[in-house]
Amino acid sequence: MAARVGTGNMAGVAVALTVGGPGAIFWMWLIALFGMATAFIESTLAQVYKVKDVDGQYRGGPAYYMEKGLGQRWMGTLFSIFLIIAFGLVFNAVQANTITDALNHSFGVNKIVLGIVIVAFSAFFIMGGLRRVAQASTSIVPVMAIGYLLIAIVIVAMNISELPAVLALIVKSAFGWQEAAVGGVAYTIAQAMQSGIARGLFSNEAGMGSAANVAASATPNPNHPASQGFVQMLGVFTDTIIICTASAAMIMLSGVMDQPDHATGISLLQQALSNELGGWTTYFMVAAIILFCFSSIIANYTYAETNIMFLNGNTKKGLFVFRLCVLAMVMFGSVASLPVVWNLADASMGLMAMTNIIALVFLSKLAIKVIKDYEHQLKAGKIPEFDRTKFPELDDLDGAWHPEEMKLEEAQFKN
Repeated sequence: MAARVGTGNMAGVAVALTVGGPGAIFWMWLIALFGMATAFIESTLAQVYKVKDVDGQYRGGPAYYMEKGLGQRWMGTLFSIFLIIAFGLVFNAVQANTITDALNHSFGVNKIVLGIVIVAFSAFFIMGGLRRVAQASTSIVPVMAIGYLLIAIVIVAMNISELPAVLALIVKSAFGWQEAAVGGVAYTIAQAMQSGIARGLFSNEAGMGSAANVAASATPNPNHPASQGFVQMLGVFTDTIIICTASAAMIMLSGVMDQPDHATGISLLQQALSNELGGWTTYFMVAAIILFCFSSIIANYTYAETNIMFLNGNTKKGLFVFRLCVLAMVMFGSVASLPVVWNLADASMGLMAMTNIIALVFLSKLAIKVIKDYEHQLKAGKIPEFDRTKFPELDDLDGAWHPEEMKLEEAQFKN
């Protein structure tokens, strides 16, 4: 949850509504349903093909299953480059842009000053304080997310009579029916689709292969790759269907979009909450945005670091240079305009998703076999346990699920 919940759930939804209209939310829902399937498959494959690094920690993801599953190292290299650019650089610029936009809108703080402060904190996170902050964020982010959802529930309850009309507007606008009925062309179907799909992908990350990097490092429970597939699938549902829908409901029910001079991005959501519940929500939103964005920076950097290690191994010089590039992009994002930052994010997401989905198509047969093995054991009343000897495709594979490796882990666990 700490890795998924962030800018996309708040600023991303506001941008989708501003650019694509209410219909964009429908396309966010649709891409989430597709994303649940891709998240399931890519996370299962990430577990199947995970490897141990020099520190004894598991790493994996699309680059690894492209190399080991497809035998295409070049494809894994290409994906790693796309991910490093997207998550290590561009997406961190988006996080910084959201923080500065929120604080500038709420308190009028200069964006350059904010950028310097964000760079300083980011440097602390990625240069040495990463582990403690990561541990803290995994505890605090769920609490903030629950608080955010409670606020959404209150606003929906206050405007419950208007909710059916809002939901109808979302569906009608997705196909242009609303515009046709009123004789307007404020938002085209293409705008709604493009904005909803792009913001949905940014929010839940499914299909891009990023979450698979985290899935590979997790300890599956039960001890079967498919168990992580279920976890990541649930994450996509929670992220988009629940939290993003809550953000959209708060904005649309508040009526702020009916104002001709309404704000954009995260400022639009802040304005909606302030109108409905008062000025105190400004402080809550600023705290939530800072926490969500910095937890996302941690996750983004972790994704990128895993892929740098895939390319070059654990090279300290390479990591140091990359960290400097990350900080430079954080500063750029702090002062750049909103459209520039989001357009860069869209381009990098497309390259990642295209490469990853091609790999998923070719490896889907194995993924389905692994998932069916999990389901078969459940139906037989057993706790699923992965046995790679049932899968001839994995006979020549060295890695986490090798029989000798599993025996060694069992011995270490007993000791």
